[in-house]
Amino acid sequence: MPYWASVQKDEAFARAGPMATYQIEWVFRRKHLPVKVIKRYGAWRQIVDPSGWTGWMHSNMLSRKRTAIVTGSVIAIRSAPRDNARLLWRAEPGVVGELGDCEKGWCEFAVDKRAGWVRQDQIWGAGEP
Repeated sequence: MPYWASVQKDEAFARAGPMATYQIEWVFRRKHLPVKVIKRYGAWRQIVDPSGWTGWMHSNMLSRKRTAIVTGSVIAIRSAPRDNARLLWRAEPGVVGELGDCEKGWCEFAVDKRAGWVRQDQIWGAGEP
């Protein structure tokens, strides 16, 4: 604890507490959205989303697949983990991608069939949870 996860369903309910009897506080409709798991209670996980909101989600709604979301402004996706590497494409805030290895402040980041390197501080879901 804590650890990174992602929403694995097209629709996932987040509740006020760790049981199905608790009120649904938020419905996530963004498959692969990264979340931070900060607490466990049986099959339930307390999560934090990219905005900082906290709620409880059943573990079958989550995946251990690592993803990240672009934060801040439009970012450059590079061919190598360097600021002067060739620009492959750009991603705007809110774009979610699959996270690969991270090294020296850079992470592999893939969206659909496009992949490259992004600065770790420009995405949420990378680094230490």
